[in-house]
Amino acid sequence: MFAQSVSRVAARSSVMPTAALRSYRTASSPMACLNARPQAEKQTIAFQQTRAASEHAISNPTLAGIEKRWEAMPPQEQADLWMQLRDRMQADWHQLTLQEKKAAYYISFGNHGPRTLPPKGEAFRVFVKALQYCAIGVGLFYAIHYFAKPLPKTMSKEWQEASNEYALREKINPIYGISSEGYEGKGFVQSPPAEKQ
Repeated sequence: MFAQSVSRVAARSSVMPTAALRSYRTASSPMACLNARPQAEKQTIAFQQTRAASEHAISNPTLAGIEKRWEAMPPQEQADLWMQLRDRMQADWHQLTLQEKKAAYYISFGNHGPRTLPPKGEAFRVFVKALQYCAIGVGLFYAIHYFAKPLPKTMSKEWQEASNEYALREKINPIYGISSEGYEGKGFVQSPPAEKQ
């Protein structure tokens, strides 16, 4: 089925560029304008045939229960039905039957494909899974800190107080830092006192 649809698309794409090139060529002589008329007539006839085909309503059994059958339909049948509905919608919408309007709305905006509603209880499962991953993260954090080496001696309160004294003695950062006039901050102190061993 897929191979057939691919071959049809390939056949159409090989025909389309040449037809498009022909329609955009400029007329170089009056005779070329005369030759262009039959093509315009052919297009008019094709449009009239499409319009005549779109004037007939799609049968009710084809559209009945489309909401339940749409996902199970093969892609080719889905495309054919959508093309029929599209042709019908080219005409006056007051001529469409109620079944056709419902089918067109469902195909365009219904809960299928990417708009499918999530299964019931999915939000709870996502919440539980997020809690599991948070617990794993907290466990890893404490496991790493349990097996880690002790803090270096420079992270003790005594070392940081000594760093303050050195900064005052050497007049480090005299404009707005620890050596400035009226400084009231803690300086380098940020840790609790070292534990006694």
